[in-house]
Amino acid sequence: MIKIEEAFRNGKAFIPFITGGDPDLDTTRELLLAMQDAGASLIEIGVPFSDPIAEGPVIQEADNRALSGGCTTDGLFDMVKGVRDRIRVPLVFMTYVNPIFSYGSDRFMERCEECGICGVIVPDVPFEEKDELSDICRAHGIGLISMIAPTSRNRIHAIAKEAEGFLYCVSSLGVTGVRREITTDVGEMIRLVREVSDIPCAVGFGISTPEQAGQMAKVSDGAIVGSAIVKIVAQYGKDCVPHVKDYVRRMCEAVAQA
Repeated sequence: MIKIEEAFRNGKAFIPFITGGDPDLDTTRELLLAMQDAGASLIEIGVPFSDPIAEGPVIQEADNRALSGGCTTDGLFDMVKGVRDRIRVPLVFMTYVNPIFSYGSDRFMERCEECGICGVIVPDVPFEEKDELSDICRAHGIGLISMIAPTSRNRIHAIAKEAEGFLYCVSSLGVTGVRREITTDVGEMIRLVREVSDIPCAVGFGISTPEQAGQMAKVSDGAIVGSAIVKIVAQYGKDCVPHVKDYVRRMCEAVAQA
């Protein structure tokens, strides 16, 4: 299994997000390969869910399209397993605790291990309750990615000390989505992390342009982009792959120059 740390070994990381099964699993497979070829350092795959509380309308609609199209958790696992021999970058699932518990926590992590998923991000599991998943993740070699937000200030040291893989730094309050400008002092958040840990820090939520990605990468170890990519998928449907590949290439270049 490829380790999450590989994403940050050669400098700043660009991390794209797509919703699994949107518009279908065949397109998701092609997107994984295209984004890898475009220079992505690590790829997040959203497990479609009917109530994604951290997501804005763009990703909520993508979840609905994927579910309406028949994407299931088993189908997503099977697709990733089928393509894993062609994947050279770490793959991480973004999901919620309900799909994990419904599937069976141990079975979910066992399938992650089987198909080459090296980490999970679970936004609705707070730091204080992560022990509900951390032991099971550890038993299967799956990193449980922690998140910090602008409101986490008094807890950043505690979260950073126990973080695995990389730390997901949320740049903006609220749900995911494109933002015209990012006003949070991300540098201060990361300074607090650095007081206790050297874990890589990648910034997400609101980033959509190469300029924003470069700006965030200057003060961190990488940039994460989801909604802007999912909007391209929504616009072009099954013909989205070359458009996403071009976008990811431009974002990778901006991050690399930071």
